[in-house]
Parts: sequence; C-alpha cells; structure tokens
Amino acid sequence: MSSGERPNVNFSNHFGPRSAQYLEARPRYPSAVFHFLAMTARRTRTAWDCATGNGQAAVGLVHRFASVLGTDPSEDMIARALPHKRVRYEITKYDTRLADHSVDIVTVAQALHWLELDDFLREARRVLVPGGVLAAWCYASCRVSPAVDELFDHFYSVTLGPYWPAQRRHTENGYQSIALPIDEIPAPPLQMVEEWRLRHFLAYIRTWSGVAKYVEARGEAPLLEFEAALGKVWGSESLGRAVRWPLHFRIGEIR
Repeated sequence: MSSGERPNVNFSNHFGPRSAQYLEARPRYPSAVFHFLAMTARRTRTAWDCATGNGQAAVGLVHRFASVLGTDPSEDMIARALPHKRVRYEITKYDTRLADHSVDIVTVAQALHWLELDDFLREARRVLVPGGVLAAWCYASCRVSPAVDELFDHFYSVTLGPYWPAQRRHTENGYQSIALPIDEIPAPPLQMVEEWRLRHFLAYIRTWSGVAKYVEARGEAPLLEFEAALGKVWGSESLGRAVRWPLHFRIGEIR
C-alpha cells in the first residue's frame, strides 16, 4: 500500500473518522456487479476505482481485472483498505499518475456525488483507453419488511432530513440528476442482499453521515429511542433478516 500524494486539498471527509465502522458495517457488492462491468469493458487489464474508500469495490474489481488502482483523499480510509496483491492504493483525489490511455474502466462506487465532476472527468478522459467506460453506481434506502421499512423511512426522510448533506439527493434519484457526458449503457437489475441481525443493521445506520450530524446536534437519546422502536418491530435480536438495496448505475463511454 502506497502513501501516494499527501492530501493537502479540501474535501468532504464525512466517513474517514468512522472508517473502521464503515468497513465492518456497510453491505458488500455482489460478484454479479463486477461480472457486468467486465462484460461491458472491452478489455480487463486495468481499472481505476476513484474515491475507493476502504476498497470494497477495488477488491471486487480485481477478481475480473488484472490490476486495480484505488484512490481516495482520506488517509483514514486508505489505512484500513482491504489488502490484495493486485490492488494498489494511493492517497489522492484525482491525480492518478497513470499513463495516458492505460485504463479499461473507471469506477466510482457510492461516491460520485462527492466528486468535483470536471476535475474527475478530465482525469478519467486522460487515462481511459479508446472505448473504455466510466461506471458509477449508488444505493439509497434498503428494504427489510413492511413494519421495519415504515420506521426506517420515517427516520431516514423526516428525522434525518435536515441533517443530510445536500449531495445525498443524488443517490436518492439514482444519479439521474448528475449530468454525465456518456453514451449510456443499460444495466441489468442488480441489488445487494445481506442476512443481518438487528445489531448489524443498527451499526450500518450509525455509519450514515446524516446520523453523525444528527447526534452532534441532538445527542444520543433520540437515536437510542429510534433504535429501541426498531428493535420492537424487528423481533428477536438473534433473528436474521434479508436486507436489500437496489443498485442504480450510470455507465458508458465518455464523450
């Protein structure tokens, strides 16, 4: 793992301080995502995963691509990135130091809404091979059961509404509100599915940037009340439930 360029630029570090919790509590992308990406790219030699976080997408890509570069400006995230001998991590925003036209696919998983789009697209155009593709995907609300979903949706939209960063709206509409200069390729219906107990579901909710702002403003007590109410409709703490997140893709060749 390389230290790369030390990040001396400003960025929205919503998740770095909770990088350990993020790694443990976030859902994982299924192998079908990376199969789709490999089938869409013309070649599978090199991938650049921008805003890689702790490398969940980067390590998924390496099962279908020969080598992967994962970049992120957060030292905390890169310090806890999932290791793999064919994944190289760098602490940087967009300066990949890759050769011109050397990358078959550029990916951004659950992070396009945090990027300075012009700077990112400039580097993506430079490093992509002719015919290479840009693939960005995201997820927002999950589904569990009608009773859980009702409480979850109210907490997500109403309680946390004023505390979400403005960029969150882009994930809620599947990145359709972000103008990407790409020739769009349709994606198949894909989703993440995790079999979680209540404690894992609550840990996931506590990784949200909106929750961090909410607790900072209101304290822990209202959050604990929500967690107790959720526990009553979830059932036994040992009960595992299927939690599903539909994935939304924007993928295509950059014009």
